[in-house]
This record gives sequence, C-alpha cells and structure tokens, in this order.
Amino acid sequence: MQQIVLASGNKGKLAEFDQMLATYGVKVLPQNQFNVSDVEETGTTFVENAIIKARHAAQITGLAAIADDSGLEVDLLQGAPGIYSARYAGEAAKDQDNVLKLLETLKDSPAPRTARFQCVLVYMRHAKDPTPIICQASWEGQIGYEQRGDNGHGYDPIFIPENYPCSAAELSSNEKNALSHRGKALVQLLAAMQAQGVLTGGNAQ
Repeated sequence: MQQIVLASGNKGKLAEFDQMLATYGVKVLPQNQFNVSDVEETGTTFVENAIIKARHAAQITGLAAIADDSGLEVDLLQGAPGIYSARYAGEAAKDQDNVLKLLETLKDSPAPRTARFQCVLVYMRHAKDPTPIICQASWEGQIGYEQRGDNGHGYDPIFIPENYPCSAAELSSNEKNALSHRGKALVQLLAAMQAQGVLTGGNAQ
C-alpha cells in the first residue's frame, strides 16, 4: 500500500484525508508518527505555509507529503483570522479558545456575518520537488451566534454553510466532504495526482 505523510497531527484532518484516499489504496500517516515536529509557518499566505510544511515532512520522513494550510476569513474582520486561524487566541490556543475569541470579537456585529473557509493543498513527491501540485478551494457561509453540533473541528460549530440551516459541525462526514473547502480541494488534488500518474484506480469525481 502506498504511504503518504500528512504534514499535520490534527486528528480531524487526518480522518478526512484518510477516508478520501483509502479508495486509491493509499494510507495517509500523520507526521507525528515519524516524530516530525511542527515547522514554523513563516509564510504570509496559505500557499507559502503549505509548501513549508510539506517540504519539512518530506525531508524528514523520505516519503511523499501532503500539506494543508487552511483558515477562516471573516469579511467584517478584513479577512482575519486568515492564516492565523489555528492560533487566533494565542500560540497554544485550542479550537475552543479560538471559537470563543471569534464569537466575542463579533458579538456586537450585525448580520450578515459573511465568511469563508479557504484551503490550499500541496503535494510534494520529495523535499526538493520543483513542481509541487497546488490546489485551492473555498467554502462560503457566515458566522453563527452560538456553537452548534459536535461532528466537526476548528470553527465548524459556528460556521453556517451557505444555503444550509445548520452548522458545519452538524453535517455528516460525507456531507461535509462533498461541501467543504478541504473536500473540494482534495477532489482537485486527487484528479491532478491521477493525471500525473501518482494515483491509479479509485474515483476522483
């Protein structure tokens, strides 16, 4: 079975990637299984940070690597928290800390509180890959006024997808994979990997 390292230790992300790549006979392994430390994200864009993370994981493990850099852009906050989404409430912040800070920041803000999740995925064959595959997708919605649901991670409990009455954390895994920024970017990535002969079989539709 082909192995690819995911440049993340996030269990929610790992589950999403592993579920969607399993049909191709690919096992996605978290970088912490190889004792890969988190690398400093010094980029100013999602693309730069994803490349930094993928290169770091590939260099240490010797495996091909996939990195995800994603975040939430809130229009009322001029795109914040953006690339700082995972550490919005501080460097050691947990998901709940970030969610509570965003709700507090927006507590007096009028509707619509439009926002979108952004995701950039990078696939690197090796650490010196000069032409990594880069895919990007977004998921439109708005920020709710309270937390709802427990199926997601990150900001999912307060993100209300466009044309949906529920939060992202109230969607099933299959529904979320079909709608989400990461799910859509991964479909693009799978198609690109198939086109370049990296993957065989499966279904990238």
